Amino acid sequence: MRCSLEDLFGRKGGHKGRARQYTSPEEIDAQLQAEKQKAREEEEQEEGGDGAAGDPKKEKKSLDSDESDDEDDDYQQKRKGVEGLIDIENPNRVAQTTKKVTQLDLDGPKELSRREREEIEKQKAKERYMKMHLAGKTEQAKADLARLAIIRKQREEAARKKEEERKAKDDATLSGKRMQSLSLNK
Repeated sequence: MRCSLEDLFGRKGGHKGRARQYTSPEEIDAQLQAEKQKAREEEEQEEGGDGAAGDPKKEKKSLDSDESDDEDDDYQQKRKGVEGLIDIENPNRVAQTTKKVTQLDLDGPKELSRREREEIEKQKAKERYMKMHLAGKTEQAKADLARLAIIRKQREEAARKKEEERKAKDDATLSGKRMQSLSLNK
């Protein structure tokens, strides 16, 4: 999307075909003198000299014959009351300072972004959990150990039953062979 100067600054101008208008040095001097005169008037008014306010205005109008009364009113509106005394500066605005290569601190600690910090915290929490899990201090580890103990008991019982059955089978076969051998011996 293209923007013109009118859109950005609310004024017309800057077209290629138009003639440029320059402010003459005399007009610039006249404006500076008018501003100085206005500052003197304000100082006098603050000190209590209200009677001298009429004469400088006449001198100003004669010096600024090119300016209209509208511009004079705009200037009055801009500098009312204490505004002329106080330099207003935005405290939230941070002036950007450029650093030289020699001033850069490459060895110092680097600030991490929020995502990087969260990722590191997540990894540390996972490591802590695994250590506690291996030590058997977490609920899940306790449940796993209880399940393993039950399975171990079941396997021991199954192994004991198998052993008993095998012994019983061996005893049965041995007793069966003895009977056969006794019967043959007769």
